[in-house]
Amino acid sequence: MTTPETTEPIPPYTTGWRLATIICLVILAVAAASGVGMYEMFNAQIGHLQAKLKNVPQTKYIAVLLDAQQAPGVLVTFDPQDGFLQLQRLTDIKEGPNDSMQLWDTSASGQPKSLGVLTPKLKTAQLPATEKTLAAVTQLAISVENRGGAEAGALPLQPYLYRGALIQKAF
Repeated sequence: MTTPETTEPIPPYTTGWRLATIICLVILAVAAASGVGMYEMFNAQIGHLQAKLKNVPQTKYIAVLLDAQQAPGVLVTFDPQDGFLQLQRLTDIKEGPNDSMQLWDTSASGQPKSLGVLTPKLKTAQLPATEKTLAAVTQLAISVENRGGAEAGALPLQPYLYRGALIQKAF
């Protein structure tokens, strides 16, 4: 003869504890998933801001070249990331049809050294440069030369149109 299995009823006080345990486990799982998601979002934001910071220009050298009346004529800046000297004209002076403006390193007590010829009639010009070439430069000057600039090894025409100190910016 088979005896019917009898199941004992679950006492009501244990059902409440089981329900509370399941609810706590669900809350912990949601909290853990939220925490991981927030951590990943925070890391993504940090990465985005670091990439953005790398693209911000970091001016390392700056100069304001003055004319004979001590009025600003050219703003010179250098950002090592892009490797160019930026020369922004602050006046309306332009070269003649047969002239070029040339930038000189006049720091040395000897001969001035050419740093390049400015593109005619542009408000902002770029000249290739490196930190190594600018490390010893303390004085800059701009002269007006024959079209294409002075020949290699030749001295600039005097007097200089603009002169000024090149300053290394502290970071």
